[in-house]
Amino acid sequence: MKKAMFILNPSSGKELAGSVKDQTVETLKTMGYEVDVKETQGEGDAKGFARQACVEKYHLVIAMGGDGTINEAVNGLAEQQHKPLFSIIPLGTVNDFARALGISLEPSKAIEALKTAKPVFVDIAKVQKQYFMNILAVGQLAENVSQVSVEQKTKLGALAYVIEGVKALTSNEETEILVEHDQGTWEGKSVLVLVALTNSVGGFEKMAPDAKTDDGFLHVFIVKSAGIPAFMRMSLAMLRGKLEEDSDVIVIKTEKVSIKTTPDMICNIDGDDGCSTPALVQILKRHIEVLIPIG
Repeated sequence: MKKAMFILNPSSGKELAGSVKDQTVETLKTMGYEVDVKETQGEGDAKGFARQACVEKYHLVIAMGGDGTINEAVNGLAEQQHKPLFSIIPLGTVNDFARALGISLEPSKAIEALKTAKPVFVDIAKVQKQYFMNILAVGQLAENVSQVSVEQKTKLGALAYVIEGVKALTSNEETEILVEHDQGTWEGKSVLVLVALTNSVGGFEKMAPDAKTDDGFLHVFIVKSAGIPAFMRMSLAMLRGKLEEDSDVIVIKTEKVSIKTTPDMICNIDGDDGCSTPALVQILKRHIEVLIPIG
């Protein structure tokens, strides 16, 4: 019988994981899997479980939780000799990866969709010794988002990120940044640099409208300056999916990018603190096979 590892974060989604745990297990059994349930207790658990699934040659790994839990699972699967088929049940604050893959943000619907889902290969990115599937951010916005507490996420949801983002972008705190990419170099002052793999960033599904989960490119956005007038202008452009047309935004499509800042800064990776600059980001093309809904 095929083996599936079901990794769940019991504290995700305002602790909704427990209420849909049984549905997930039963669904996987009807799909012909023997199910091994693993509940995370702390940081690094999901990564360890996913790595175990690779070593023991499981056929499928399902991760239930927020972007942080999904990121850990991806880190456990990346660059392993055997990588099981992967899928997710989103329970987090933003759920960007699920949005990009067309997976329902309603857990019960996402679970039901597994029965008819199809496998596709998707890109991930590598930075230093970490991996991510959605977004890396550098700048004051990234620093502010890193300070959003678990309590704020639970109480305000995605609004907590929006509030911190507005504070950062309207403060116009610029950083000296050097960006080296496949086509050349950009150097100057910037309030934010984003490296995106998907079209959904911070819950905004038109942030990087041209980004596809398997296009083999990193989509880099350099926001040169902000302040309230620029922030309002950029917000409207982003809602229209036209952020690249703003005069204070530079958009680059590349397979690798190096980011250096003065002073060094923490990189926010898929919503959590990651490595510090200088950071070299590289694409790993069609690296993980993921189950996604049909249609």
